[in-house]
Amino acid sequence: MHFTSEQRLDDGIVERSFTLGEIPGILWTPEPAPGPMPLILLGHPPLGLHKMYPRLLDRARQAAADGFAAATVELPGSGDRPALAGVEQARADLRRAMQAGGPVGGDVVDALVLPLVELAVPEWQAALDALLALPGIGGPVGYSGGVISIGIRLARVEPRLSAAVLFAGSLVPATMFEEARQLTIPLHVLLQWDDEGNDRQAALELFDAFGSEEKTLQANMGGHAGVPRFAGDAAAQFFTRHLR
Repeated sequence: MHFTSEQRLDDGIVERSFTLGEIPGILWTPEPAPGPMPLILLGHPPLGLHKMYPRLLDRARQAAADGFAAATVELPGSGDRPALAGVEQARADLRRAMQAGGPVGGDVVDALVLPLVELAVPEWQAALDALLALPGIGGPVGYSGGVISIGIRLARVEPRLSAAVLFAGSLVPATMFEEARQLTIPLHVLLQWDDEGNDRQAALELFDAFGSEEKTLQANMGGHAGVPRFAGDAAAQFFTRHLR
């Protein structure tokens, strides 16, 4: 991990950009640091860190206010990273299916999501190795955000993850339902009831499939970008319970 810039934000947060090999990322920590801190990994859709930055910063501010470090990395195929073979075609196929008002085929969902999961999860684990080696970051670790399939896989294979807030709203390959049944960590799932790009019934079936004994579904009215502020507050309270 190589830090490339550092700035102190107006609310006492230190923001440091870094690269992990060729992967860009950002780490936010409260200052002064409250001793060894828990860490929240901030997941996001593959739109690029530059576009997602305002929303990621809002979530990092909440984490810092609760005494947590927060970090994110650029997803494969996003930002300035090389495009993923086949994914652009899958995105075009998805757009055509949605514009036609028809169902999205499982082959399209698989081609769109599974390559991203296969590449992103090992990168998140490498980032976690580097972040936990830093002074002042001691865990435990939570994951927050989407793509939900990335969160599912990471929660299944990464024993250092203690709790996860998952954002429903992305297409889920059928194979991920079996992985969801293997999860055991506490889960808090956010669902926008009127999400224009989400299959609500599939999201409910996925929640039912999660194997965790403690799992909460918070569904709110509104579209994909209309998550109410109090939903974020509930997610923060969830992490305070499980990462303290």
